[in-house]
Amino acid sequence: MKLNEVESSMKKAVEATQRSFNTIRTGRANASLLDRVLVDYYGSETPLKSLANISTPDASTIAIQPYDKTSMGAIEKAISLSDIGLTPSNDGVTIRLNIPPLTSDRRQELVKLAAKYAEEGKVSVRNVRRDAVDSTRKQEKSHEISEDEARDLQDKIQNLTNKYTSKIDDLLTQKEEDITTI
Repeated sequence: MKLNEVESSMKKAVEATQRSFNTIRTGRANASLLDRVLVDYYGSETPLKSLANISTPDASTIAIQPYDKTSMGAIEKAISLSDIGLTPSNDGVTIRLNIPPLTSDRRQELVKLAAKYAEEGKVSVRNVRRDAVDSTRKQEKSHEISEDEARDLQDKIQNLTNKYTSKIDDLLTQKEEDITTI
């Protein structure tokens, strides 16, 4: 396994963690809350963002304007069934989601959820490290690379692992700050 492949895989793990963080509510309206919502549109699961224009007119409201007015009911149903915990209100043209202020208990739950997502991201990075180190050891055993080269490569892999786990920690710290700030 090449070092640039290892780094690329670790970057992807960090990006996936960031996307997971974006789905956590922070008390402010954010269109990325709806990124994981899939709508049953004519028999196929379709991402909400491809069916409607999503905007945030103010800090506590998300407005959804479907491109196809007939899909409004399906969009409302998908939002209601999703895990975001918001109730849609429909005025015939726009679906609105009012973001209530977070209670301190709910903030703590969201901080725990963010920590869980961060740990999953770190596990992904460590799995990439494990696979890369295993590959390096196999190359060493089959005499494709020397023992010194193998150690050097393993040190570089560990440095990449440290770099990307600290990036995840930084993202977590930032997200916790967003969640706990009122």
